[in-house]
Amino acid sequence: MAASSSSLAQIVIIGRPNVGKSTLFNRLVGKKLALVDDQPGVTRDRRFGPAGLLGLEFQAVDTAGWEDEDDATLPGRMRAQTQVSLKGADAALFVIDARAGLTPLDEEIARWLRQQEVPVVLAANKCEGSAGESGVLEAFSLGLGQPVPISAEHGEGMSDLYAALSPLIAGKQPEEDPFAEAEEEEADPRAPLSLAIVGRPNAGKSTLINRMLGEDRLLTGPEAGITRDSIAVDWQWTDPASGETRPIKLVDTAGMRKKAKVDDKLEKLAVADAQRAIDFAQVVVLLLDATRGLEVQDLKIANLALEEGRALIVAINKWDVAEDASGLFNGVRAALEEGLAQLKGVPLLTVSAMTGKGLDQLLATAFEVREAWSRRVPTALLNRWFDTALEANPPPAPGGRRIKLRYITQIKTRPPSFVLFGTRLDDLPASYERYLVNSIRKELGFGAVPVRLTMRSPKNPFAKD
Repeated sequence: MAASSSSLAQIVIIGRPNVGKSTLFNRLVGKKLALVDDQPGVTRDRRFGPAGLLGLEFQAVDTAGWEDEDDATLPGRMRAQTQVSLKGADAALFVIDARAGLTPLDEEIARWLRQQEVPVVLAANKCEGSAGESGVLEAFSLGLGQPVPISAEHGEGMSDLYAALSPLIAGKQPEEDPFAEAEEEEADPRAPLSLAIVGRPNAGKSTLINRMLGEDRLLTGPEAGITRDSIAVDWQWTDPASGETRPIKLVDTAGMRKKAKVDDKLEKLAVADAQRAIDFAQVVVLLLDATRGLEVQDLKIANLALEEGRALIVAINKWDVAEDASGLFNGVRAALEEGLAQLKGVPLLTVSAMTGKGLDQLLATAFEVREAWSRRVPTALLNRWFDTALEANPPPAPGGRRIKLRYITQIKTRPPSFVLFGTRLDDLPASYERYLVNSIRKELGFGAVPVRLTMRSPKNPFAKD
């Protein structure tokens, strides 16, 4: 049963006019409750709505655009309403327009927020594509911590927004999220492996999980689309190689068809639930049907998992009935190398949900990639790698101006994320960034897991290169 909105944590969305506050509000509440238009000042009164973000529940508050006008004017009274809205709130979500860059009004709002006792999450909106990258870096100067790049219109960056908001309001959730356990326990390698099985309809996902469990726990059949909800099942797997028993949370998901074919409202909800299961998984297994091979939709699902920073394994099911097995395997491998160009060498395995062949190897590989996905590089080793990588392939000097790469640090794991500090990083070619990321994977033991690399230049305009 859903909790009443009065018992939920309250998050107030604040920002100057036309930065996308109402668009973000509508996305969070899942309805077009707030009027959205390119004209500034559409929102005047506070608007409340029960919101959800990847299972996190709270009350969202849309506010009028903050304007620097006299208190007696309409814009001034609207600003006063926004200021009052922060009283009793659990967090403020400060939205800026990353494409437009910082304005004096943004800086004024930031100064006011820094004086308040409410925690603040800084969201850099309109970051679809690369146009907002400079605005994101510029936003560090507001003194409100690391900005979260998002696109409220396109729904990008929502998992990162969840990660920023969750610690602030996790204590005010109406009930425990069954998928959030993996995130809470991720620092413990003995914690259950959260393993999501995804793929197109009728690839055999439920049959595969039933084979692992040794019972008909999930409904299966020849009809596509039987599974509607993402079902999480706790299970203990005994590794035949070591005899060790290891906990696993298996997550079966609805089949994900092409968007053009998803007409039924219930199926749309099921696909959204499958996407949410990916968000909270540690390792995602993309299950292919050996009788159908690899299709474009499979690559889209794989890219979705990689964009969310999840470790990925591709498994070809129904291997016991595959025709021209060698040709099929080599063809799928070649298509993966071409279709997932940003990440070479994703593990490709063969299994049979009907006979159980290959399942132990699949699970052993899942634990191995989670270990790489969770790896933190010792500082000394990271520094040695950095020096060697620059010596082997120095950064270019476009237009005769040197790009200086000063140092690198790992800021988090799962997925492994690094920040590179230097000067003139806007001029660093994408090919050189790929060189660094590929070298990190190869030389530092990450293998075929997503690695994120962020560039950061000095904020002081008088800093010497």
